Amino acid sequence: MTTQATEPDINSSSKNEKLEFSERLHNAMEASGYACRPGILEREFNARYWGKPVTFQAVSRWLRGQSIPAQDKLQVLSEWLNVEPQTLRFGDKAVSRIRENRSRWEKGEPAHERATIDAYLSLPLEQRKIAREVIMALSKLHKFESNVR
Repeated sequence: MTTQATEPDINSSSKNEKLEFSERLHNAMEASGYACRPGILEREFNARYWGKPVTFQAVSRWLRGQSIPAQDKLQVLSEWLNVEPQTLRFGDKAVSRIRENRSRWEKGEPAHERATIDAYLSLPLEQRKIAREVIMALSKLHKFESNVR
């Protein structure tokens, strides 16, 4: 009997993402004092949305984890439910990682390091690719050397 390596299932990842969004939407509605029912979501959303009204079926798919609303609809949901749009869409962990990375730059990285990044970003795409490969190789070498010591 042979075992085959399985490739990551993109559809599975997408399903998980939709289910996680659904859970965050449920939690936000309940935290705001609303029952988590499609009829309530449809009514309250459409009362605040200036675009084409969403259908009962569309909000049902949001609540069942079958789809994720477009950005303009996420914005309305987040304002109504008093949740940051990125938190509603991606969750607290993802938002925290983004903030941590951003804060590293805001804490005042040395000017020469910012200049290096700016210079990299000004390169043509092909040269950026080469520079990235060199940097990644150096990083791997450094990690290897650190583990050997």
